[in-house]
Amino acid sequence: MASLPPVIASPTVPPPQGGFGRRPLWRRVLANHALSVGGGLLLLIMLLALFAPWLAPHDPYVQDLAYRNAPPIWFDKGTWLHPLGTDQLGRDYLSRLLYGARISLIIGASVALISGIIGTTMGLLAGYFGGRTDMVVSFLVTTRLAMPVILVALATVAIVGGSLGVVILVLGLLKWDRFAVVMRGATQQVRTQEYVAAAQAAGASTLRIVMTEVLPNVIPHLIVIATLEAASAILLEAALSFLGLGVQPPLPSWGLMISEAKAYMFFSFWLIAIPGTALAVLIFAINLAGDGLHHFLTPEERA
Repeated sequence: MASLPPVIASPTVPPPQGGFGRRPLWRRVLANHALSVGGGLLLLIMLLALFAPWLAPHDPYVQDLAYRNAPPIWFDKGTWLHPLGTDQLGRDYLSRLLYGARISLIIGASVALISGIIGTTMGLLAGYFGGRTDMVVSFLVTTRLAMPVILVALATVAIVGGSLGVVILVLGLLKWDRFAVVMRGATQQVRTQEYVAAAQAAGASTLRIVMTEVLPNVIPHLIVIATLEAASAILLEAALSFLGLGVQPPLPSWGLMISEAKAYMFFSFWLIAIPGTALAVLIFAINLAGDGLHHFLTPEERA
């Protein structure tokens, strides 16, 4: 009688380990403290700006000279009618602070969008084609870096005139250099990958390769640079408004609020401290969120 072949036990497959890459997205975000804290602050500011018409206790443009320079609620003469006090024209400071967040966020997002489109296009072209295209883009980047942004913006706004649209357009046309440099380097790395060579061998067009193979793999770099440029644009707008060449009255820009309060800084210091603190918190939140995104979108974190 023939003996049966020995039974070979199948190797035991260990259960999948709950590694970092398998954790849910929300747990990965919470584990990244910079992204969770910075993103939370930024989300809170965005919600306050979005719901400003419902949260603001007064019209930010209405003047009441009977309540000029009223102190915030934590001072003895403060009143809940104006929780953060009023400015030199009797306008409610809390209302202007909430509406001012809208202006700062609009400027940051718009400038990042305009400069991102210009810089990303130039960086993709220089990094993918190289040669003379790379030389032309590198020359344009070098020329742009030779011009100080704040001085060119001051001169342009002084000639054209200050307004919200002008500030956004001028800063958007001046802040594209970092996008171009980073996108150029990232594209040069991606174009040497095997999947790009496979797409070229398959006969895909250059536009298709750039849009479907190259661009999706450099988007993490693009997002991080966009956050940094948005914060820089907000600071530049505040500087221009402080000098009287940015957003014009009666718009409640935080930089303009600081500028209008500089004559009262020794008597009503909160007029400078409140918008200055709000501006610092917003820049801190954007930079912290950008730093968290940088670590969150690295290949090790996305593996």
